[in-house]
Amino acid sequence: MTLALRFPRPVAALLLAAALSACSAFSGDDKPKIEDMSASEIFAQGQGQLEAGQEITAAQTFNEIERLYPFSQLAKRALIMSAFSSYQGKDYASARASAQRYIDLYPSDADAPYAQYLIALTYYDNIVDVGRDQALTINAMEELTEVVARYPDSDYAREAQLKLDLTRDQLAGKEMSVGRYYLKRGHYTAAINRFKNVVDKYETTSQTPEALHRMVEAYVGLGLTDEAERVALVLGTNFPGSEWYSDSYALLTGIETLPKPDESGTVDSLYRQIILGRWL
Repeated sequence: MTLALRFPRPVAALLLAAALSACSAFSGDDKPKIEDMSASEIFAQGQGQLEAGQEITAAQTFNEIERLYPFSQLAKRALIMSAFSSYQGKDYASARASAQRYIDLYPSDADAPYAQYLIALTYYDNIVDVGRDQALTINAMEELTEVVARYPDSDYAREAQLKLDLTRDQLAGKEMSVGRYYLKRGHYTAAINRFKNVVDKYETTSQTPEALHRMVEAYVGLGLTDEAERVALVLGTNFPGSEWYSDSYALLTGIETLPKPDESGTVDSLYRQIILGRWL
C-alpha cells in the first residue's frame, strides 16, 4: 500500500470521534440540511461518503466545512481530506487545487509534505509510454523534486525519491526512442544530440550504456572513427561488463584497438569533450 492510499495521519485520529458525534444527527429518516450540521457532523458525512466509494461527493462535502466553518480546526483537516478524496476519485485537477491551497495556507503543517506529494502523484499516475508526449512526466519530476527539496526528512521524501528515479528513466527512454528513430533513418547528427542528452541529463539511469553505444554507431555512420573509439572508451571504462560495450567493441573490430585510459585524466577529459561538449 502506497502512502497516497492512506489517510493523512493527523486526520485519521479524528475520524472515529467525528463519526460518533454525528450518530444522533443521522439516526432519523430525514437528514438535516448541511447548513444545520456541525463541523464534526459534516466531516463524518464526508468520511462516510468516501468509504462508500463516493469520492467526488466526499470532496464536495469536505469543502463545505471550510465554507461554513472557515476558522475551525476541522476546516484545515477537511481541506487535506478534500484533496485526498478528489485524488481517489481521479479528479486530479481538483486534487491539485486543494492540495496547493493547503500548502499555501499551512506550509509548515504536519500534512504539508503529504499535500506536496499528492500534487506529484496527480501527475505521476498519468505518465504515458515513451512513445507519447512526456509533459506529465516532466511535471511529475518537478513536483517530486519539490517534495525532496522542501521536506527531506519526511516519509514522503523517500517515496518521492524512488518515483523520481523512475521519472528520469522515463524521460531518458523518450530521448532514446527519438534518437533511435533518427539513427535508423541515417540522421546521425540529430541522433547523437539525443543520445548526448541522455548521458548529460540522465547519466544515472539505466539508459546510459545504450546511449553511449548508439553514439558509437552514429559516429561510425558518419565515418568519424576517432570519435567512435573515444566514446567506446568512455563506455568500456564506465560499463566494462555491459553488453553494449561488447557490441561497440564488435562494431569497431578492425579499426585498430580501442584506446586505453592512462593516468593523466584522459578518460575524464574525453568524457567532458565528447559527451558533454565541454572543452575547457
